[in-house]
Amino acid sequence: QVQLVESGGGLVQAGGSLRLSCTASGRTFSRYAMGWFRQAPGKEREFVAAINWSGGRTYYADSVKGRFTISRDNAKNTVYLQMNSLKPEDTALYYCAADLAVIPNTHAEEYDYWGQGTQVTVSS
Repeated sequence: QVQLVESGGGLVQAGGSLRLSCTASGRTFSRYAMGWFRQAPGKEREFVAAINWSGGRTYYADSVKGRFTISRDNAKNTVYLQMNSLKPEDTALYYCAADLAVIPNTHAEEYDYWGQGTQVTVSS
């Protein structure tokens, strides 16, 4: 069982930056690939970024490539999402998720554990 807690969301102006954190309970965090997803009101949950267990492989949605960076610190049981050059269309509830997979998935249904989410609002 893995429990995930996100933090770092907030209100920011377009062009600004935020760093989201997701801290996991348990001693098996390094076994999991981690992903970030987001869901805007009235829209389906969508993939944002993912990272493999070691941090050596990362994957991004085209919409955030070049602006967002996913990273992890296994000693701290934490995965991060650095978000730069934020746009109003990035406004959403952001979730982190854990998946026991060697290669991270981009499909939400493949993930085993989910956090409660942290709200990101980007004003124009």
